Formats: sequence, structure tokens, C-alpha cells
Amino acid sequence: MTAAELPDELVNRVTWKIPNALALVGSRSGDERNAMTTSWITQLSMEPVIIGIGVENTAVTHRLITDGGSFTVNLWDAENTRPFVKFSKPAAYEAVADGTSTGTLNGWSVYEAATGAPVFVDAAAWMDCEVRHSVNLGTHTLFMGELVAAGINDDEVRLASMSDTRMKYGGVKRH
Repeated sequence: MTAAELPDELVNRVTWKIPNALALVGSRSGDERNAMTTSWITQLSMEPVIIGIGVENTAVTHRLITDGGSFTVNLWDAENTRPFVKFSKPAAYEAVADGTSTGTLNGWSVYEAATGAPVFVDAAAWMDCEVRHSVNLGTHTLFMGELVAAGINDDEVRLASMSDTRMKYGGVKRH
């Protein structure tokens, strides 16, 4: 049996068992900013430190990362998974009127990372990455970004993963 002959239900059930971190990916191109929920995140290299994320080719975030050349990965406390639902659709950005590089995405406070991509104030930890490579793999593109800045806001919390929610992502494309 080839992979193409496997039942979709089996492929979904088995791929949903892959332990995945859950994060918000921030992106920016010009004045447009977005964040999206993702579970396809991994470290790909140690020298230089390269972080990989899979982004659906039709997503707003895909366009912003392609045009802007950077992304942030915002890791979240497992006890607070509410933001992941808020970022399953494109986000609305509101700048703060004081002229600083801060604002909100869907009501959550953000500021600009070194690359200009948004970092969430409430993230337990975050990584700011400049895109070095990208590979279109079919429905998704693997963006590979070199880590240029990072921070930890809460070193004691357990970070969120897909298993902390009822969310499912992966397997075969649902039609």
C-alpha cells in the first residue's frame, strides 16, 4: 500500500498524534501585521540557529513572511490557550496612538521585534527570525528563519501544545 492509498481517516488520526508545540506566528510587511496559530514548528540547525515553520500557501501570514522576510514564534502558557482560537483567522492590528512601535492584534498587546515582526507581550517566550530559505512543499511552505533575537518572559510555565486544546491540524486536506 502506498501513502496515496491509505485511508484519509487513518492518516489524520496518526498525524494528529505527533507531539506539536502550539504558538502564535507574527508576521509583517510594511504597515500590515498578522498573527496566526501554528503547530508546525521545529529547530532545524544549531549553527546558525534556524527555526522552521510550516505555513499554508494561501494564508495571509504566508504573504507577509514572503514579502517582509521575517517572522516571530510566540510560545504560550499551556494554562492560557484562548489566544489560539482568536488567531485562526487573519488578525486586526490597532496601533497605539502614542507613536511607539506598540499596538494590538485582535486585542492582544504586541511590540516590534528587531525585524519589525510582532511579538506578544503576554508570550511566555518568543523568537524573532529572518528568513534564510523557503521551500514550497505542496499545500504549505517551510520557512527557515535564522534566530536574530529572543526572550523569555516566564521561565516556569509549561508551554502549550496541541494536546492542550481540542484543535486538530495535519493529515490530509479536508475538502
